[in-house]
Amino acid sequence: MDLPTLILFIPACFALNMAPGPNNLLSVSNSTRYGFRTSCLAGFGRLLAFAGMIALASAGLAVVLQTSELLFYGIKILGAGYLIYLAIQLWRANPDADTRTQSAPVSLRALARQEFLVAAGNPKAILIFTAFLPQFIDPTRGVCAQFAVLGALFLMLELIAISAYAYMGVHMRRWFAEPKGKRLFNRGCAVLLSAAASVLLTARRA
Repeated sequence: MDLPTLILFIPACFALNMAPGPNNLLSVSNSTRYGFRTSCLAGFGRLLAFAGMIALASAGLAVVLQTSELLFYGIKILGAGYLIYLAIQLWRANPDADTRTQSAPVSLRALARQEFLVAAGNPKAILIFTAFLPQFIDPTRGVCAQFAVLGALFLMLELIAISAYAYMGVHMRRWFAEPKGKRLFNRGCAVLLSAAASVLLTARRA
């Protein structure tokens, strides 16, 4: 995996990590009620679910990427289309929509379990690992090793996102709840995702 690939992957991936979703909104809610530290620790339940998804995607797609270049490019197009779809949804999202999450038990284990279940039951997460990560894989090299690197980077960026949303919940709750601030945040993520999709669609692998 070369440096230009990582330079493209990191901001595109971070845009996905930071995009408002059920888990990130859960971090905001948990930090508001239970504090920054508890919200961040509960987020490890989410990371556990994502790590399992990454391992399954790596094992299942390794053979595909190594044996069929056509399927590889099919996945590439699917992933770019998903990024564009997500960007459109974020751009058009109603900032006045009710995003309140259900109350969670005070137990840290229960909060982590809730994070795990929300992540495991999110179909968008499955698409990310089966359609987004493979776009940065070079099938002529070790696929599993590249998945491990990209997966580790994804989890590190996800941990940053967990901390950022927990911080918002503690210190920026009023700003985040304002329709104008939420709209700007959504559209900023939408621009990053659509730009990444455009680059991926036009890029050609040697």
